[in-house]
Amino acid sequence: MKQSTHHDLPAKIIQTPITLTIAGSDSGGGAGIQADIKAISATGGYACSVITALTAQNTLDVTGIFPVSPAFVEQQLDAVFSDLKIQSVKIGMLSDASIIRVVAQKLRQYQPKFIVLDPVMVATSGDLLLEADAIATLKSELLPLATLITPNLPEAVALTRNSSHSENDSRICSKEKEEGEESKSALIEQLKQLNTEAILLKGGHWEQEAQSTDYLIQKSDTVTLSAGRLHTKNTHGTGCTLSAAIASYLAQGYTLTEAVSKGKSYLTQALRHADQLQIGQGHGPVHHFYARQQS
Repeated sequence: MKQSTHHDLPAKIIQTPITLTIAGSDSGGGAGIQADIKAISATGGYACSVITALTAQNTLDVTGIFPVSPAFVEQQLDAVFSDLKIQSVKIGMLSDASIIRVVAQKLRQYQPKFIVLDPVMVATSGDLLLEADAIATLKSELLPLATLITPNLPEAVALTRNSSHSENDSRICSKEKEEGEESKSALIEQLKQLNTEAILLKGGHWEQEAQSTDYLIQKSDTVTLSAGRLHTKNTHGTGCTLSAAIASYLAQGYTLTEAVSKGKSYLTQALRHADQLQIGQGHGPVHHFYARQQS
């Protein structure tokens, strides 16, 4: 008679915190869906995905974008929500108003507990990635559903302006960088007027400051989160990584403030170890799995 061993015992079933990322694909692996899946996995969650666009890109450049049809985005959303117990959703690149409407409709239908929206709206060059009608749709359809939105300075300016992006908006961004605390306080007050639950204003664009300070803005108060500014060219996908990590921590049961704090700490360490990687010839990714390399 065969003797039972520990290998014959049934595995212990654990409740897996599932986070869905809705975003574009980065063929270079540093941002978008790929960065989100890495960040969610590295922070202890299970990642599933809905792809809104395909990109041809690497560490040097984006050479092509192929949008996914709204109908297929809807089909992907139905597939994952009908089967998986999704606790949190991270939203990244949404290429136009029609896709934004589909995503909002499905989120209202399935009602996940947490939604983290990274409003990918402004390129590094300062050019808008979304048309004015898409920004208006984002504000009216998705902001009211979000647990947290995570804009950087140019995105925060775009969200608080009623008109489309212009040279004037670029000057406003430069002015707000230069004027410091007074301008920052005014922007925070404007962000509080948005129809959304909470905003994490990211401080990366205030490059003259020694600390990288983010502001968790809620109607009742504003929490400041600071970390030493790190100097590395490997910063591709930082916004994606931060928002995905926050969504992952929310799915695991952390409060919003805890999830944001842990997400910022995770990104800080991923940036601190980024130069250990040699990926591509341009702006490489952060080191999502730094902890595994240390162990």
